[in-house]
Amino acid sequence: MRNDLDFAPLYRSSVGFDRVFNLLNNAQRLQAIEAWPPYDIVKTSDDEYRIEMAVAGFADADLDITQDRNVLIVKGQKEEAKDGEYLHRGIAGRTFERRFELADHVKVEDAALVNGLLRILLKREIPEAMKPRKIAIGTSAGRSAPLQLEADRQVA
Repeated sequence: MRNDLDFAPLYRSSVGFDRVFNLLNNAQRLQAIEAWPPYDIVKTSDDEYRIEMAVAGFADADLDITQDRNVLIVKGQKEEAKDGEYLHRGIAGRTFERRFELADHVKVEDAALVNGLLRILLKREIPEAMKPRKIAIGTSAGRSAPLQLEADRQVA
C-alpha cells in the first residue's frame, strides 16, 4: 500500500523549498531498490562522510564516478570473461549504476579502490557568506545624531 502525500498546502505557504518537496516526491516513487552492490554510508565528522561500496572484481578503469550538481553517480561496467562454463556464479560482476542525492555544498573530496572496496570521501563546505556571523552591537546615540542633523537641514 502506498500513500501519496499532497504537498500543495506547503507550496502555498513556503518559498524556495521546491527542491525539498521534489526529493520527498521522488523518494515516494522509488520502487524496489536493487541491493547490488552493497554499500555503507558513514558520517566521520560533522561535515565529512564516506561511502564504501563492495565492488569485488572491478578495476579502476571499470568504475566511473560523476557528481552532477547534487547527485553522485557511481557506475560500474566490465566485460564478461569467457574463460569457461560457470557451474556456480557467486561473484557478481554485472553492470550497475548507483545514485546518491547530496545535500547542498557537499563535494567529493577523494575516491580510492582498495581490496575490492570503493571508498568515496565527501565533505560539506559551507561558503563564508552562508556561515553564521557575529553582529557587533553599537551605541544608538552615535548613529542617530547625524540622521537628525540631516532632517533639520532639509526643514530649514
